[in-house]
Amino acid sequence: MNQKTLNQLVGLCCFLLAVTTGFSQPVTKHAFSLKDCVEFAHKNNVQVKNALLNVQIQKQINKDVTSAAMPTISANIGGNDYLKIPTSLLPGEIFGQPAGSYIPVQFGTKFNANAGIALQQVLFDGQVFVGLKTRNTTIEFQNKNVEVTEELIKTNIYKIYYQLVASKSQISIFDANLDRLNKLLKDAKVLYQNGFVEKLDLDKIAVQISNLETEKLKANNSIEIGYLGLKTLIGMPSKDTLELTDALSENFLQDDLAMGNDFQYQDRKDFQYLGLAKKLNEFNIQRYQLSYLPTLALNGNYSKNAQRKQFDFFGKGDWFSTSFIGLNLNIPIFSGFSKDAKLQKSRFELKQTENQIDNMRLSIDAEIDGAKMVFRAAIATLGFQKQNMQLAENVYNQTKKKFELGTGSNTEITAAQTDLRTAQTNYISALYSAIAAKIDFTKAVGKL
Repeated sequence: MNQKTLNQLVGLCCFLLAVTTGFSQPVTKHAFSLKDCVEFAHKNNVQVKNALLNVQIQKQINKDVTSAAMPTISANIGGNDYLKIPTSLLPGEIFGQPAGSYIPVQFGTKFNANAGIALQQVLFDGQVFVGLKTRNTTIEFQNKNVEVTEELIKTNIYKIYYQLVASKSQISIFDANLDRLNKLLKDAKVLYQNGFVEKLDLDKIAVQISNLETEKLKANNSIEIGYLGLKTLIGMPSKDTLELTDALSENFLQDDLAMGNDFQYQDRKDFQYLGLAKKLNEFNIQRYQLSYLPTLALNGNYSKNAQRKQFDFFGKGDWFSTSFIGLNLNIPIFSGFSKDAKLQKSRFELKQTENQIDNMRLSIDAEIDGAKMVFRAAIATLGFQKQNMQLAENVYNQTKKKFELGTGSNTEITAAQTDLRTAQTNYISALYSAIAAKIDFTKAVGKL
């Protein structure tokens, strides 16, 4: 390949890169607190959006239910061109013919037209009236489903958010430990040059630095995966950048165990949701019970019709009017036990919902007790790990001074550094575990 061809290929690649960059979608940068993430998910999470759409769907269903109690009005216009006028048979006796004979006669005209308007209004239908009563409850039911969905999403956002914040704190600890080890390596090199330590001591510190860098790299990869998970959860495009602004703090854990003292089952959104489901079951039973009653409807009609030998309906000629009003009483007598089957089915469904409510009470009690025990243990563990971290830091500082003075060994400083890193990692892990336990406890008592 000559230089000219190579230059042309390079130019083409640059052009394609410029075009691709120009047509690519802009990357949006977000700096979100925990509250911001929850609000973003409320607008963009697909589960929440579908739950909100269910509310709109239910409103349209309610309009359809309402229409059953409103009058229905319809108009019709029609016309016939009898290519062959219908033939009727009249008894021959009318025209003096023998008994038992018939004479074919054609009645009517070639062209016929009619136009009319009809009205129907339900006066009494038990099922329609129950349907009207359930409209508000069905909307409450769908709105409560939105709240339950949002709470579930919110719980997961809380946990992933704080897990990422804890991981970022872990990276800060990695950086601080790397700074310590690099300073220690620098000081050890001075001691080595003065003959106070061996080359082996320098190599051991270098190995620790390399291991710590590897751990930091793995942690950063895990954080990137966590960010992708959080973006997916809140409905954010993966190409957007997301920065978390809240910090990990023990202040998040203060004065929370007392939250469950005034707990009531109605504080739980999922319990409220089942309560509304029970109410709808009861409405369903009423609907099928009223289906045994007669239904009464008013109907009316007004129409005009015309008959012509020629198609001249829009000219002169008579249009004959017909009108009536009437009542239609429909009395159910036997429907093959269909109504009874539907009624019994709705009663069994109500019993199932009542069983679910009873079981939810037991589950909530167990959930609150378990979450409280885990939360209390997590707070205690956090206190121990905090003290342990402070002690490990004091031990490291003292060991480092001894090493710098030449009275301590490399084994001691390595062990102290390892213990400090372990204690710091355990503290961050304990802090996140306590926060996660608080989130579970807050959700359990219905106050998330």
